[in-house]
Amino acid sequence: MADSTLSLLLQGYAWLPDRRRRSGGAPVRTRLLGKRVIALHGPAAVRFFYNEEHIHRQGALPEPVIDTLFGQGAVHTLDGEPHRVRKGMFLHLLKDPEGVRALTDRVALEWKDAVAGWAARGRVVLFDEVAGVLTRAVHAWAGVPLAEREADGVARDLVAMVDGFASAGPRQLRARVARRRQERRLARLVERERDGGASGADGAVRATPFRTVVHHRDAGGALLDPRTAAVEVLNILRPTVAVSWFAVFAAHALHRWPEHRAALRDGDPAFALAFAQEVRRFYPFAPFIGGLAADRLDWEGRAIRPGTLVLLDLYGQNHDPDLWPRPYVFDPARFHGTPVRPDELVPQGGGDPATGHRCPGEDITLALLSALAVLLSGLAYRVPEQDLSIPLHRVPTAPRSGFVIEDVR
Repeated sequence: MADSTLSLLLQGYAWLPDRRRRSGGAPVRTRLLGKRVIALHGPAAVRFFYNEEHIHRQGALPEPVIDTLFGQGAVHTLDGEPHRVRKGMFLHLLKDPEGVRALTDRVALEWKDAVAGWAARGRVVLFDEVAGVLTRAVHAWAGVPLAEREADGVARDLVAMVDGFASAGPRQLRARVARRRQERRLARLVERERDGGASGADGAVRATPFRTVVHHRDAGGALLDPRTAAVEVLNILRPTVAVSWFAVFAAHALHRWPEHRAALRDGDPAFALAFAQEVRRFYPFAPFIGGLAADRLDWEGRAIRPGTLVLLDLYGQNHDPDLWPRPYVFDPARFHGTPVRPDELVPQGGGDPATGHRCPGEDITLALLSALAVLLSGLAYRVPEQDLSIPLHRVPTAPRSGFVIEDVR
């Protein structure tokens, strides 16, 4: 089989759906970086992929992705009991409804402060500004010290880690440098906390997500080394700031389909959630995810050799007309009052976060995106002439201009 790495880099999100069309809907077989690959699609494939007896993550992620997006030793690279114990920490931190509300409230406060500055400046790039808002908010919520003079640089680094994971050029280099810088910063904070964490006037130490990671003990009973603890703190901070992509897509949607603005402004939580779900379905985020076949497998009568890289099509499934009628029409009504099946809507993967590798931060993503959509709908601004196209060859993608707004009120 010919290697498709170059085609993937050139086509981005369109690569796998295009290959699937040419295969007549059959699983795509190819090679990436020399490794044998099979790509699966559909709800049954989601259930198959998230069965840990079928798919392992250890050794599946390419080093460039680990060295930029997730970090060496991250929970995403573990399987079995080590994964279960480490993932339990994240489930406790990221799926607690009270904690999710507290983070959402903090983002709203940071947004209010930022908007006052936007009005004074006249013109801002929304993507950059939202990244700053989320960076300040998640540091405050998680209990990670952040000096105001550091905030903009940290926001740029957190964005760079996401922006460069799927590239092979300067973006990849920026992502690696950003990760090293932030891992060093956070490892120093971890060591400082362990040497004598801050306590309140009564001598009690306030529990925070940062301290939970710092004092977490893995399956073997040992504390994470400072660098690995820093990696996992980044796996709280970085995905939160990655909501910037969805927030700008929400602004893009409100610009193209302004009829949804009034419903958001009315404050109906159900509509805000439906709007957020449709943003996640309609706009491109992750093209696919991958894991290694744990053993010799059978998929619909097709043999999969052990060690084969198995890809799960995400972008293609979110635009599959068999699942989503008129998939290229932006329609929040498809989620209004309709329960979402975890094996159908898969912008951040599928399955059950409590038992598999599905992202445990989806509750936070949905809460923040719903809140940011409402905040955007209540903001008066002008969208000047700019390039708002969203290139599908670039992963991750966003409006080329970053979504410039001016005359903010």
